[in-house]
Amino acid sequence: MNQGTKPTPRINIWLPFLLALVLVVGMLIGIRMNNGVTPVMLEKREDLASVSSQGKIDELIKYIEAKYVDEVDREKLLDEAIKSILDELDPHSIYITAEQFAATNDPLEGNFEGIGVEFIIIEDTIVVLNAMEGGPSEEVGIRSGDRIITVEDSTIAGKGINFEGAKSLLKGEKGTEVTIGVKRNNEEGLRQFTITRAEIPIYSVESSYMLNDKTGYIRLSNFSSTAYEEFMQKMEYMIENEGMKDLVLDLRQNPGGYLPQATKMLNQIFPNRDQLMVYTEGRKSSRKDYVSNGRAFFDVEEIAVLIDQGSASASEIIAGAVQDHDRGYIIGRRSFGKGLVQQQFMLRDGSALRLTISRYYTPSGRSIQKPYDDLEEYDNDFMDRYYSGELLSEDKYAPEDSMEYLTSNGRVVYGGGGIWPDVFVPLDTLLLSEDYLKLRRQTTPFIFKQYDNRITQTKEPPISFKEFNREFKVSNSDWQEFLNYVAEKKVNYDKSKLSAITPSLKRMIKAELARILFDESAFFQVWNEADADVLKAIGILDDPKSLRVLNN
Repeated sequence: MNQGTKPTPRINIWLPFLLALVLVVGMLIGIRMNNGVTPVMLEKREDLASVSSQGKIDELIKYIEAKYVDEVDREKLLDEAIKSILDELDPHSIYITAEQFAATNDPLEGNFEGIGVEFIIIEDTIVVLNAMEGGPSEEVGIRSGDRIITVEDSTIAGKGINFEGAKSLLKGEKGTEVTIGVKRNNEEGLRQFTITRAEIPIYSVESSYMLNDKTGYIRLSNFSSTAYEEFMQKMEYMIENEGMKDLVLDLRQNPGGYLPQATKMLNQIFPNRDQLMVYTEGRKSSRKDYVSNGRAFFDVEEIAVLIDQGSASASEIIAGAVQDHDRGYIIGRRSFGKGLVQQQFMLRDGSALRLTISRYYTPSGRSIQKPYDDLEEYDNDFMDRYYSGELLSEDKYAPEDSMEYLTSNGRVVYGGGGIWPDVFVPLDTLLLSEDYLKLRRQTTPFIFKQYDNRITQTKEPPISFKEFNREFKVSNSDWQEFLNYVAEKKVNYDKSKLSAITPSLKRMIKAELARILFDESAFFQVWNEADADVLKAIGILDDPKSLRVLNN
């Protein structure tokens, strides 16, 4: 039996405003946009799937079919009935139709079938952000910046195509072929490419690199079925080749995934045997303890875990274990508060039920599930935190004394609604300002306009990321070109507030260009240079006095 956890399907716990909002990325980034980073405790079909046809719901629908004044869609009525029943349970028990199942499962299975590109739609045209390394598109010569004008014999550019339409044209079964016509730079005519679709891996590790000569950084987007393997590969490389001793594990905006992937990672964080990492228990599920196996492959000294209001489920399991055992510092803002475990039951028609069967508890006995009696309040939790000031000041959140627990070294921690960090870092409100968001949406289209030749020619001759990061600056002329571009697009913003958000916008332009020229990790390497949470983590890990607090 595979076990796991899932984030809320009701709201997108990824902040709707932040860094990657504008990128409607195809084939790969659909993962992050999907609320379905979810599977849980996967189970083969059980008796639950074969409900008697004499059940009340079935009887009711038979009467409707036989006597109702208009024609009805039986399957639709059944789907809605099931959803209504689950609405009476908790926010995380959900029904997935057969049509939704593949798209919902792909992110955590770690792969999908398609041509292997990330794309964005600019002015009704599909523009390739990246052709995945080793994927079928890269193999035939597709590059960043290529504009897809035709698919098979049909012109799609300028036809009002949207993300879903583009996705349906390019995605398909492994082994099938699709021919696309591509416009590159200012070349006359189209380049024709026939691409054989393949199985495309979806990576959980978005970025990994050395922050300094001893501290490594790993950012995890979710806990897919390949998350632990990816994590270990990055750890091995940084420890054996770059001398990593300390680790910053970035779980911000990570909505969770498979529980076993989280516990395997914890085995590498806790080297001693039989240390409790998490346990689960429910009305019909007996307590199950997950303890360390004493087989840590690498010696990691100090650890900092970054969390925020979008860190949920398996992310909170990691943070809770590290905090309860005083293994490292938890830095950022209070996590989402999702402490329920789901089990997946496959139904006969290919649909699935994900039913909450237990709660999980951190080693100190904390349940971090926030209340869900009021579902509207549950759905609006992020905005409530924002308007209450909790995301801006640690004094604005007052956990109940009844929720106090003690860490291994006697520090007080709290349950009942997420993991509260050891070190609070306020949210940068400039990144949520209306003016920043309006201009942020223009950065990627501007990059393709301003740096088009550089993007499509980046591999001829090759350029390293270190060179790019060291030498590239958004020049004054580049910045003026951006403002001209924004004016051309008739974007209205408060010019009196421009100076305050200019540094973040220039940083975003450079980070997005790095993503297009290199990869996702390059984006975070640029962005993190001025990221308050990352800088706080570096400062703490470099300060012996800070680390002694955990050990006293």
